[in-house]
Amino acid sequence: MAAAESERVCVTGAGGFVASWLVKHLLSKGYLVHGTIREPGNHKYAHLEKLEKASEKLKLFKADVLNYDSLYSAIEGCSGVFHVASPAPAGPVSNPEVELFEPAVKGTLNVLKACVEAKVKRVVVVSSISAVVLNPKWPKEKVMDESCWSDTEYCRNTQNWYYVSKTEAEWEALEFAKTNGIDVVTVCPALVFGPLLQSTVNASSFGLAMLMKGFQSTMENKNLDIVDVRDLADALLLVYEKREAEGRYICLAHSVKTQEMVDKLRTLYPNYGYPSKIVDVEEDTRLSSDKLHKLGWTTFRPLEETFTDSVESYRKAGVLETN
Repeated sequence: MAAAESERVCVTGAGGFVASWLVKHLLSKGYLVHGTIREPGNHKYAHLEKLEKASEKLKLFKADVLNYDSLYSAIEGCSGVFHVASPAPAGPVSNPEVELFEPAVKGTLNVLKACVEAKVKRVVVVSSISAVVLNPKWPKEKVMDESCWSDTEYCRNTQNWYYVSKTEAEWEALEFAKTNGIDVVTVCPALVFGPLLQSTVNASSFGLAMLMKGFQSTMENKNLDIVDVRDLADALLLVYEKREAEGRYICLAHSVKTQEMVDKLRTLYPNYGYPSKIVDVEEDTRLSSDKLHKLGWTTFRPLEETFTDSVESYRKAGVLETN
């Protein structure tokens, strides 16, 4: 499944943080890209049309994951699909069924059904480590790998609605692949940071900006698994192009404690608020990206580069006041 010049692929939710970098990466590799967006003509998608090679290799389609016909129009004629579109709220959710579960689960199944009809060769579904890490039954001393799934009953009882949506969507995608004979690979990224291409601020970037502004005075000293958005784009293309890729892949580049992350940021940018107190907690989850490393994803950016590029882009976007 090595990339052929002018191979046509579709990226759902093309205007989002991860998807925008994926589109940029695909265009740079010579792919023809169909990108789905919800509001053609909206200024928030202007960055896509400014990407190198976009004028000749990028075509944007008005589509919604809950509208099958609009999805099929974008996917038709593509040999591969990257399903990135999924709700990731930065704040509280009042109606999880409508705001999260329906677009995440039904939307994913709509994409896959369209892929079957369009005879797509491979689908890469972007999931999340949220579909992996919330499992109280997993032995604490055991590193979590792709065999670990978040416990949806536990997630519902603790109102971790985003975790439910990502877990159920990924599970349904892999089950659909088994019963319908379609090649589906899923990638579960950790916290995704890096420079913004889009004008809007996504949930993980907003969280990092709020940490720097001291929005929470007290934080727990938890393990934080991080990947740069540009390295994630590399990983998504790798699992698409490598014929032997199969099943799930956890994608993380760095694991740090909250205290270590704050210390690094404070060293780079001392004039921000930051939490005043970081409280130690019991040892929590540990994750492994060994499966992805064995596939060939072995080079990624230093954490300091990710932080610096992230913060400079936040400043440019006006998310952080410069002190």
